[in-house]
Amino acid sequence: MEESMLDGVAAQRERLAEGLRAYGASFTELGRRFATQLGVHSTDAFALLEIASAEASGVPLSPALLSRRISLSSGAMTALLNRLEHAGYVTRTREHTDRRIVTLHSSAQVRELADDFFAPVNERQDTVLAQYPPELLHQLETVLAQLCSAVDAQLAQEHGDI
Repeated sequence: MEESMLDGVAAQRERLAEGLRAYGASFTELGRRFATQLGVHSTDAFALLEIASAEASGVPLSPALLSRRISLSSGAMTALLNRLEHAGYVTRTREHTDRRIVTLHSSAQVRELADDFFAPVNERQDTVLAQYPPELLHQLETVLAQLCSAVDAQLAQEHGDI
C-alpha cells in the first residue's frame, strides 16, 4: 500500500478510536448511574448487564466466563456474585449435565429495572440507527467485530495465550 494511503487509514483509525472511546465513556457513565439506582458498585452493575445480555442472546454465562469479560479474579468474582445473589439480582444454577458447571441468571426484578432505565437511551439510539440502511449497519457491525478481534489478539499475545 502507498504511504499516503496508509496515513489515511491510520488517521481514520484514530478518528474511529476516538469516537469509540467517547461512546465507551458515555456508556460507562450510564452504567455508573444505573449502579447508583440499584445501590450497587459499578462493577456489579456491569456484571449484571453482561449476565442479562448473555441470557437475552440465549447463551447464559458461567462465573469463569463472566470474570474474563469484566476482568476479575475468581475470588473477586465469587464476592461479586455473593453480593448480587444476596441482593436478589442473580441466581446460580446447575442445569448442565455436568453438575460442576454453574450458570448465571439475572432476576426478573433486575431485568425490569434495566429495561426501564435503558429504554429512553435505547429509543434515542434506535432513532439514530433508523436513519441508516441495514447494509451499512451490518458493515459497521463487521468492522467493530474485526477491530475487537485485532485488540483481543494483541491482548492474548501479551498475556501469553497464543
